[in-house]
Amino acid sequence: MRKLEKLIEGNRAWAESISAQRRDFFESLSRQQTPEYLWIGCSDSRVPATQLVGLDPGEMFVHRNVANVVVHTDLNCLSVIQFAVDVLRVRHIIVCGHYGCGGVEAAMKKLRLGLIDNWLRHVEDVRDKYEALLEGIADGHERFDRLCELNVIEQAINVCQTTVVRGAWQRGHELSVHGLIYSLQDGLLRDLDICITNEEGLLKARRKALADNLIC
Repeated sequence: MRKLEKLIEGNRAWAESISAQRRDFFESLSRQQTPEYLWIGCSDSRVPATQLVGLDPGEMFVHRNVANVVVHTDLNCLSVIQFAVDVLRVRHIIVCGHYGCGGVEAAMKKLRLGLIDNWLRHVEDVRDKYEALLEGIADGHERFDRLCELNVIEQAINVCQTTVVRGAWQRGHELSVHGLIYSLQDGLLRDLDICITNEEGLLKARRKALADNLIC
């Protein structure tokens, strides 16, 4: 318990600070959560979802895993998406990756790290899909950045292909899927110009992802 004292003290200070500013904040928060956004991001400790976009607790539903991967057999991720869409009625699903992602780097360099290699096989699939494009980039750092961006785009497309999202669109639920990437160097988000709101938009996104001039 001694090792967690710093966290407990930090939590107490944070709660007191919030309560001093808004006395009914926690009482109101405890009654319900009505987030407008679902954030699917990387587990990297340097990428705190709600903090980096300036939102309060209760304003964003969050799922994180190594390299922000969306797999159609991952019941954890799919359950989060289903709960967010069907129960919380979010209107936006954001897939957010980040430059300098260790998972993407491992996939790019074909590193062998152990059990996680099985998970990162999905990112390797993205690497292999865009092999020609990536090999055309001489600078290694730029190539790494491109793969981080392409991984976000592919995972956003995967979100759109889930039965949950397709079912929501068929029912007329206003739901948008976005792709963003975060820079650890300056703390800023970049919009990858992915905003898919229906099946037709999904087809366009697929074509755009295959274009050589996708990323500037």
